[in-house]
Amino acid sequence: MYRHSLAGCCFLVKNVSKLSSLYKAATNSSTFMLSHVMQMHPRSYKVAAGECVWSPCNTLLWHGSNMVGCGDALSKWARARYMSNTSIELKPDSDVVRFNIGELPGKTGTSKKGKKKMRRVKMSRKAKLNELRFYRLKAKKKMTSPNPEVRIRYKLEKAKRKEEWLIEKLRKFDIPKAPTEAYDPEILTEEEKFYLKRTGEKKKNYVPVGRRGVFGGVVLNMHLHWKKHETVKVICKPCKVGQVYEYAEELARLSKGIMIDIKPNNTIIFYRGKNYVQPQVMSPPDTLSKSKALEKYRYEQSLEHTSQFIEKLENELEEYHKHLAQYRKQKENQP
Repeated sequence: MYRHSLAGCCFLVKNVSKLSSLYKAATNSSTFMLSHVMQMHPRSYKVAAGECVWSPCNTLLWHGSNMVGCGDALSKWARARYMSNTSIELKPDSDVVRFNIGELPGKTGTSKKGKKKMRRVKMSRKAKLNELRFYRLKAKKKMTSPNPEVRIRYKLEKAKRKEEWLIEKLRKFDIPKAPTEAYDPEILTEEEKFYLKRTGEKKKNYVPVGRRGVFGGVVLNMHLHWKKHETVKVICKPCKVGQVYEYAEELARLSKGIMIDIKPNNTIIFYRGKNYVQPQVMSPPDTLSKSKALEKYRYEQSLEHTSQFIEKLENELEEYHKHLAQYRKQKENQP
């Protein structure tokens, strides 16, 4: 591109005297000159004190049409070939012409200096293996350290990192609860409650709540049982102490049923209601699927064990510090 730009400059160098006279005439009639050139390429022509700037396209077009007198073929070829943002700066000082090829002066835009792209260094397989070996050796040194405090602190830091990771994972399973619909709760007498309680105990239909907890499938099974039976038993196994009451509240909210009784063997009896109407969508939208519920349970179990392990390590660290302080006191008291 610059080679052809310099070819246009050579035509200008041969006519230095003509260019100087043209420059003086252009300064006298600057209004006509500016209006004429701005029609050709409004962004590539600037006039400053003692300077005159053309782009390569405008330089050759101006030179071909007005100075040297080249034909229309050259001007069409130059217009198609040299439409770029580079410019030729013309400085006539004491009948001496100087050219400068580069960007347009005063051009607004992002500079190349401020634009530094960070290149991602591609590591080879051998470099990755060496890095992994370095971290493994570092961890092995801490695990086999003769100082018990170093070993305990290393395990504690690792367990805390795992705890933070598990909490972030469990946040993905938090589903916002749907707004509760306003409905008129049915009032049951003591006789009706006793009858429904005895009926629910005698019947064999039940819905299990296992390690996944309450999810969409449990509520779906309750509605399927309520097609033929008024009551249904919900058996919670395994269940922690006090967790059965949480399950009872959650199932009553999701199924819109009435809780009749909670047995000591973690069995809940639900009544569908006198004015029961089976919903179109029996599995509520604000519940987890079967696979997601199992995944959540695994993360919860891992978080529980990790928190217990952290508590154990903190107790060990406290005991070590107490033992160390006691040993120092005995050493100081010795004569």
